[in-house]
This record gives sequence, C-alpha cells and structure tokens, in this order.
Amino acid sequence: MKRSPGARLCATAAMGALSLSLLTACSDEGSKDTADSRASSPSSAASSSSAPAAKPLTTAELEKLLLAQGELKGYKVASGDDTLPASKSRVKTDKPACDPLAWATAGLAPGDTDANASNSVSEDKASAATAQPTDLADAFDIDMTYVGLSSYAGDGAEKAMKAVSDGVTACAGGYGLTGDGETTKVTRTAAEKGAAKGDETVAFASDVDMDGEGTATFHTAVVRKGNTVATFYTVNFAAMAKGGEMGGVPAAVLDAQVAKLK
Repeated sequence: MKRSPGARLCATAAMGALSLSLLTACSDEGSKDTADSRASSPSSAASSSSAPAAKPLTTAELEKLLLAQGELKGYKVASGDDTLPASKSRVKTDKPACDPLAWATAGLAPGDTDANASNSVSEDKASAATAQPTDLADAFDIDMTYVGLSSYAGDGAEKAMKAVSDGVTACAGGYGLTGDGETTKVTRTAAEKGAAKGDETVAFASDVDMDGEGTATFHTAVVRKGNTVATFYTVNFAAMAKGGEMGGVPAAVLDAQVAKLK
C-alpha cells in the first residue's frame, strides 16, 4: 500500500531542522519546487592566504547579525529556538566525516565552536492566507530556509569550511542520519558549482531516501566571511512529500544574510 505524503514527510523530517512544529505536522499527516531563484549553486571559492585576525563573535553578537523581520521584503523571519536542534548531540551520523554536512543542514556550527545562532527565513504568503487549500499538503507549499551563523578563533572558520568540503567527498556514497530520534538515509552527496559568496563558499546537493519511495534532492550552501560561517538549507515540505528536487537556497536570502556579516 502506498504511504501518504504525511508519512513520507515524517520519515524524512530528520533531514531538516527537527522541531516540535515539524513533528506535530507529521502526526497530522501533513505535507514548491518553484523558488524564485536558486542560490546560484555556489562552489568552493579560494581561501584567503592568512587566517582571519578578527576576534571571534559571541553567540549574542551572532544573533544580532541574523536577518531580522522586515529586513527582506517577501520573507518572514522566525527564531530558531523552537524550530532547530539545540545542540550537535541531537544530530548524529553513522560516519564522523559526514557530521559537518548534517550540522550545516540543521543550522548548527559545522566546525569546532560554541558560538552559534540560527533562525528560519520563509516565503511570506500572507496575501494567500485566506485561500482554502485543496488538501493539507498545499499548506506546506512554502520554501523555508534554515540559517545558521557560527564564529571561530584563528583559522577555525577555514578549518570548518575544509571539514564541509572534505565531507562532501567522503560522504559521496551517502550516510545515515538521526535527528531528534528521527532517522533517515542520505544516499548521495555531490559538490555543486556556481557563483562564490563571501570569502569562501562550499555548496553541495544531498539525495535523501523518501521512505523507500524514491529520493529527493536537497541543496545546502556554506559561506565564510572572515571568521564567521553561515549555513543555508532550504526545504519545501510539499515538494518533500512528493519526492524529486527541492528548490535551492533563494539568492535573496543568501545575499541579504551574507551582506550583514562583518
């Protein structure tokens, strides 16, 4: 018997930021691959020749650098406190080299630092708020980008970027992922090319098993500016439930966030 979109959404929820809101949606059997623009599938840019000299930022300082409500037209911003894993201990893989990839998809620091802040930036469809969806899946037809900022001392940011880049290669054949008790299988990872952002950019695609009913492709971008690293991971729950390819990180979100970094 073919399983419902909601069931498949639940089975793959670990690939996104696992939260009470997501788990509630799953229990109710809820589920665009029409993002206005892709994140240009940025690839790895040349690293600077010397380690960043600036003092690492604190978590409180990083929170002030996150995009805030009203700063990006057409999008609304929500705190990551209730929608993203609180710590790396809640996101695990079966291959240590793949950990930075999993952390990047969950708004967590891909490198060794305790300075980390995150939020979510989603399409604002307020004008369609009174529309009656044909089914519950339509209510999930929205692109949501999980954004994480982390800051490092010395060359820590560069090491974090290398860990992500190395992870893309080491995890080409996939890995198992568990987040907040939800388990799924990433079947493939591959580097993506495109315009570079900040001082250094690594982008990759991940194919995720959709509960035995094919795979869906997700896109992640990781950008370094000085000693700050920003991670971007976009999901569309309606598209996720159907399988296939997710839209990339919206360029508007990526550009606006990188522009705020010091």
